[in-house]
Amino acid sequence: METNKKIADIFAHTVELLDVMKAKQETVFKVNAYRKAIHILNNLTTDISDVYKDQGLAGIKKLGIGEKNAKKIEEFIKKGTVKDFEKLRQETAVQTLIAHFFKSKGVDLKELKESAKSKKIRYPRFTKPAQQLLELAGSIEKAKEAIDIVAAWANSRKLDYAIETIFKKWLELDRLKPKEVVKKPFYRGDPMIWSDARKKWYVISKYGEWLLFAGKEADIEWKTIE
Repeated sequence: METNKKIADIFAHTVELLDVMKAKQETVFKVNAYRKAIHILNNLTTDISDVYKDQGLAGIKKLGIGEKNAKKIEEFIKKGTVKDFEKLRQETAVQTLIAHFFKSKGVDLKELKESAKSKKIRYPRFTKPAQQLLELAGSIEKAKEAIDIVAAWANSRKLDYAIETIFKKWLELDRLKPKEVVKKPFYRGDPMIWSDARKKWYVISKYGEWLLFAGKEADIEWKTIE
């Protein structure tokens, strides 16, 4: 049921956006209503558009979905979009990008909110560059993708990065690649080398001698080379 999945995805994304906003009692009620609707849609054995076609708005409400969300489903069936969702995406775009940036650094939304509240993280400092990134990228999706590329590149090299780093690397994004992880074999601290000609492992001693390895594969230690 493709329609069910599309609407459930919109509702799930809406819950994520509401979570970005400051928690209010009204927001909690909305989130619970969305989650209930998502559960119903995911477990529905009939396409929701068929339910609407046969029974109208009342048919959707009979499933246990509240009137407001039932009307959003009706709107999606008729127009292919949900106005409130698109409006919320625009209103929370900057906050969403900031949350995504910190997620790339291993800081989840809950920790970000707590750190901003205690002023361990100066949240306002990130709003302007996030807005600039959004304007540069043209969409939330492209801005997130740019953050992910720079994060993977920087993290693989153990480099720190800021939102501003993405501006500096913007023209290089298609060339930024994570550093390749290279693992090399060692035996008791000495490097090893494989001979294709002889199909054998050799241990290189500290004097540069190639010593035939007589141990087992399990004795070989693979170390990551930075």
